[in-house]
Amino acid sequence: MEKYKGIRTFDELIELEYGKIGSESRNRYEEGAQMFIVGEMLKAARKEAKLTQEQLAEKAGTKKSYISKLENGKGNIQLSTLIRIFEKGLNRKIGLTFL
Repeated sequence: MEKYKGIRTFDELIELEYGKIGSESRNRYEEGAQMFIVGEMLKAARKEAKLTQEQLAEKAGTKKSYISKLENGKGNIQLSTLIRIFEKGLNRKIGLTFL
């Protein structure tokens, strides 16, 4: 707990645990966090559409195991595949924001 003494914000905690913005370890953390978010968004959209992973995979032209990996933040995804899953599989559009 001594390690965390003086930590007052979430940003300070993340920096302590994963390094400064731009460092290799921080970049890995940020990438994993983004994959987690995409996976959770995909899972929520699939459930809202009342589809199983298998049904979504069939509609999107991919495999159930791939949908599962994405939903669990484990898969590596190409943008074109993500768009296809949302547009063909879920009948939704994707918007991107670059910061």
